[in-house]
Amino acid sequence: MRTYRPVGSLDALARRLRALPPSCGPVRLVAVDGHAGSGKTTFAGHLAEALGGAPVLHTDDFATHEELFGWAGRLHTHVLAPLARGTAARYAPYDWVERRFATARRRLDPAPVVLLEGVGSGRRAMRPRLAQLLWMDLPERDSWRRGQLRDGPGMSAFWDGWLPAERAHFAADPSRPYAGALVQQRKEGYEVLPGPAATDGNTPWPHTA
Repeated sequence: MRTYRPVGSLDALARRLRALPPSCGPVRLVAVDGHAGSGKTTFAGHLAEALGGAPVLHTDDFATHEELFGWAGRLHTHVLAPLARGTAARYAPYDWVERRFATARRRLDPAPVVLLEGVGSGRRAMRPRLAQLLWMDLPERDSWRRGQLRDGPGMSAFWDGWLPAERAHFAADPSRPYAGALVQQRKEGYEVLPGPAATDGNTPWPHTA
């Protein structure tokens, strides 16, 4: 599997995100959305490093087998509401092997930037709390093919259920039209381009990172 690495640094993108006004209490909440298999987790990890160790929230910690996209209420109650008050959040992540939420809780303190990574992280219910929405710009067919190769045949049953669920979610609640920036993977790393919702025409997003 090809590994994408940033060329130079993601410092320019990180600076722009840190300069945004807070969107959730003192926090700038930045969503990294895209189709399953599009590289969201890897990119969010690189961006978190460029942000000096920004926390990364994964929507997989709030979804379940029965509610692949029914996690917005849990995320709001356990994370967004406390952050909006400027207090630490505590949540129990879902265990996809045990098929239940963990008993131990994780703590998330308010930080200048918090990344929210996962399919549907830029959904309608999240957008009022977002400072920026980044979309991993890889077509669904290519993303899904890569994700299935990554997970192997043992996850084929899960993918059989996931594909129609993701398609239905984005048909009803698309994220890409509201993205301020599109992230495209190149051989050399990542290129960040203005998204459909980009409004800052004087200082555009595009740069290679």
